[in-house]
Amino acid sequence: MLPWKRLLRPVSALLLAVSATVVPAATTAHAATAATATSWGSPRSSEAESGWNDYSCKPSAAHPRPVVLVHGTLGNSVDNWLGLAPYLMHRGYCVFSLDYGQLPGVPFFHALGPIDKSAEQLSAYVDKVLAATGATKADVVGHSQGGMMPRYYLKFLGGAAKVNALVGIAPNNHGTTLAGLTNLLPFFPGAEDLLTAATPALAQQIVGSDFMTKLNEGGDTVPGVRYTVIATRYDEVVTPHRTQYLSGANVRNILIQDLCPLDLSEHALLGLTDRIAFHEVANALDPARATATTCASVFG
Repeated sequence: MLPWKRLLRPVSALLLAVSATVVPAATTAHAATAATATSWGSPRSSEAESGWNDYSCKPSAAHPRPVVLVHGTLGNSVDNWLGLAPYLMHRGYCVFSLDYGQLPGVPFFHALGPIDKSAEQLSAYVDKVLAATGATKADVVGHSQGGMMPRYYLKFLGGAAKVNALVGIAPNNHGTTLAGLTNLLPFFPGAEDLLTAATPALAQQIVGSDFMTKLNEGGDTVPGVRYTVIATRYDEVVTPHRTQYLSGANVRNILIQDLCPLDLSEHALLGLTDRIAFHEVANALDPARATATTCASVFG
């Protein structure tokens, strides 16, 4: 029989692997879509041609603020937004997306580096977009970590003066238990240290982490910003799903199944393909022109 400590090593590694792979539950299938697009031409090239990440785009009177899209853990600026970016673009928005949280030697899969450093990257990117478009403020839409990380920017890096609204799609606002998996970490010596060293952003997103404590201390929100949270009860990554909700002024928390009980989207699909969620994003960006979201919104 293997000695106990030798047995713990592979179990700890397995736990790390589960933590890393469960986050983008549908990323593999979606990456295949991105790969198909690449085979017919560069996704980034087609974005520029159609207005996505086009720095010559000037916001219209109807939509006076550029929209900055912030991908989730293990996502990137293209893969995460092949659904939502065109959806918003076709509605007249200037749409931009960034890559952040890159680790050395890890291509394509981002948002794994320290979240506070990622927030600094977002800060610089918003400044770049505002300078290019001439707008005084931007709207930010993020998925998963991308719906939570901007709150650090708003709270600690002066972002509240530059952002009108933050829309979080399945955001990890108060830490996750990964359906209880993180509760097992204390039973595997060294697993948490390994997680922190290898992928800091994963460790920081665990419920009770120092990062989460700092982020939420003194309140979830800052004055002057409108907040929207779009959650699904079938979320298997940010658990329990109600921990995604925010408290404070100018907050709207939405459970997608309250709008369409037939919507079975889980964590990844809510941000990647769910047009009912996309309709609520559009409502949050332009509340004066908001229309009712129902199951029929999938055809909108």
